[in-house]
Amino acid sequence: MESIFLTHNDSDKIEYKKIIEQTTNAIADSFTDEKAYAGPTPQELQAMVKQESILPEQGLGWEKVFESIKEKVLPNLLRTPSTDYMPHLHGPSLVENIAAELIISSFNQSMDSWDQSPVATEIEVDVINHLCKLYGYDDNSDGVFTSGGSQSNQTAIILARDWFCNTHLHYDIKKYGVNETCRKLRMYTSEISHFSMEKSAHILGLGYQSVVKVPVDSKKKMNIEALKNLIKEDIKNGNIPFLIVATVGTTDFGSIDPLDELSKIAIENNMWLHADAAYGSGVILSDKYNNRVKDLKLCNSITVDFHKMFLMTISCSAVLIKNKSDFNALTIHADYLNRTEDEEDGYTNLVDKSLQTTRRFDALKVWTSFQVRGKDGWSKLINTSMDNALYLYENLVHDHDFEVAAKPEISSVVFRFTNSQNADETNKQIRRTLLHKYGIVVGQTVNNGFVFLKFTLLNPLITKEKLDSLISLIRELGLKK
Repeated sequence: MESIFLTHNDSDKIEYKKIIEQTTNAIADSFTDEKAYAGPTPQELQAMVKQESILPEQGLGWEKVFESIKEKVLPNLLRTPSTDYMPHLHGPSLVENIAAELIISSFNQSMDSWDQSPVATEIEVDVINHLCKLYGYDDNSDGVFTSGGSQSNQTAIILARDWFCNTHLHYDIKKYGVNETCRKLRMYTSEISHFSMEKSAHILGLGYQSVVKVPVDSKKKMNIEALKNLIKEDIKNGNIPFLIVATVGTTDFGSIDPLDELSKIAIENNMWLHADAAYGSGVILSDKYNNRVKDLKLCNSITVDFHKMFLMTISCSAVLIKNKSDFNALTIHADYLNRTEDEEDGYTNLVDKSLQTTRRFDALKVWTSFQVRGKDGWSKLINTSMDNALYLYENLVHDHDFEVAAKPEISSVVFRFTNSQNADETNKQIRRTLLHKYGIVVGQTVNNGFVFLKFTLLNPLITKEKLDSLISLIRELGLKK
């Protein structure tokens, strides 16, 4: 029988090595220039990849399918390591993480029970313990890896809701579900926070009505006085404040909500404080800027994304909680999975802490990359990106052809070309032209009702000279419109 798995058999090993070598060679060979994108439009790509059937009557075999991948797929994938790629919180992948991904995929561990992931489980537990200490938590803390920031946020909101209902409403929502009183629960978050707050509220049966959006100030931070007034108004109207979600690195602006003040408000009102630090969590590794996120330790829970500022492959995220017992909200026993006698004998089944059952061994990427780079290497990577953002801001804020939305706190710069009769349309056309003609991918958003461009500077290979050249090109394109 032909090889279908990697096994101990020599023939299977040979086939595995051949396919992996072919693939790595083809990937490396596809990086032919500095462009982030080859340029095809959606219509061109649709025509290119359309198949009569992706499930033929007779299998085509690896070689023929691989030729199609080399011809149609590899040339048209985004080159996230390119210094011309900066639209979103989606960056390049460190090479050691790509190696870790090969291990993760080849061995295909499942992180729900110890007998599906023995050494992987022990590594995740150890990594979580180190992460808790990194962010200032004590030995009573815990955490778990997730699929991304949305799931980390959702997990934290579930734990906050159940903690509040048990502690302050004396109601077991895990057992009895959402009741009429739960309809009065309210969570408070910035008006520019991530959409996963509303999505989580919907999934949890609380509805969008439970999410109170708090105005931001000129620096794009949550307005503290507005928050206090909203909480007072809700209490007056019979609603029940239970959660504040601070954003530590908003998606567009990278702004950081004032955690110290929010913590005081949360304590005064018996509320849970969660930090959505999916973006800003990486700042903790900067010896120059980590003071900006020092108050994360004040939060009851923290979302950390490693596939953003930490430059790790998608997906890789975690949620950390100050009090490990709050994970009880997610615990449910199944005889086939997390047997009580195993756990009593020291077998850790991570499904007790996770919304997922089957889950990838993503902790290996953190375990590997942290050791490879060390504190000094990580600090240099983070500092470079944040220095670049400040450099770009200082240049643009004094340039009469441009307007900047806010001074960056992390590594995102939101700006627009203004020397045009119809600046909104001009900025839209600039982005499309950069994408399809030059292979340069930048972001676009809306600020105060106007169209802005966005550089999300995660790639430490970007130089100040590169930024200067990109702004010159944008100016040139803008003046042509």
